Amino acid sequence: MSSAVSQQKMPGGADSSPLTVIILAFNERLHIRRCIESIRAVASQILIIDSGSTDDTVAIAESLGATVLIHPWVNYATQFNWALDHAPIDGDWVMRLDADEYLDAVALASVRDAMRATPVEVTGFELRRPTTFLGRRIRHGGMTPWLLRIWRAGMARCEERWMDEHLVLAGGRVRRLPGFVVDHNLNTLTWWADKHNRYANREAVDLLLMRESRESSSIGLSRQARLKRWLKTRLYARLPLGVRPFLFWIYRVIFQLGFLDGLRGLMFHTLQGLWYRLLVDAKVMEVEHAMRQPGVDLATAIRLRLGIELSTGRRQETREEH
Repeated sequence: MSSAVSQQKMPGGADSSPLTVIILAFNERLHIRRCIESIRAVASQILIIDSGSTDDTVAIAESLGATVLIHPWVNYATQFNWALDHAPIDGDWVMRLDADEYLDAVALASVRDAMRATPVEVTGFELRRPTTFLGRRIRHGGMTPWLLRIWRAGMARCEERWMDEHLVLAGGRVRRLPGFVVDHNLNTLTWWADKHNRYANREAVDLLLMRESRESSSIGLSRQARLKRWLKTRLYARLPLGVRPFLFWIYRVIFQLGFLDGLRGLMFHTLQGLWYRLLVDAKVMEVEHAMRQPGVDLATAIRLRLGIELSTGRRQETREEH
């Protein structure tokens, strides 16, 4: 059951920018101040959807004038869509921002300008999101995608997927804005590895469900998201288990010039582009092995081996950090 902890207007927020920013949070004391301060100059309202933080995330957010709502975690898409349906959104525009992200100065200026004068046929804006690893930006390997991050209120929802969910726009035109939404997580590498282990469970479920033709439509996704989804479902998912991670790593490091990111970049591309995807394939094989036992169907095998209940989307573990 949800409850409002605090509801305030952003002090200093631009009245001419009817922009509501939604941020999902759980134990984000390292990031939440940076995130809020990067956007408050153009946001008329900032909503923090917290799923039970035990640190001072809520206190920090409240001190910066954000509205904090509490809602139990199921998965990212469910949490975000709950915010769209139940949070007191006041802005004509809505923005999605993760707690470990922030806007650079160029993005902040471009968002401000976009909010002041936008043709009615434009219903969304895309921004690029670079990734930072061990304190350094990853510039190659396809790690600076264009993502839909701002849309007219009521025009977008998050697709219900286990992993790699995107915002789906109901219609209209999309413009691209200069500047970056920087993805810079300040937690340890051990935390990063644990997070990707959990991600691997969800990615494995996605790949397993594809075989049963449960893949969601790509209608309403951005051009880049549609291409990525097509490559994943029509190419990558059909390659042999255990082989495709090496092919993907070669593609990212060689053909997408990942080797130009230096030693730290090579570490990142190997961990995220090879180790992680090998782990996903291993989990797929683990579920398939469990299904060979009498009376064990796909849903049961996923619950037993990955701890995920397909019927509810809940994990048997504690809250899963996004």
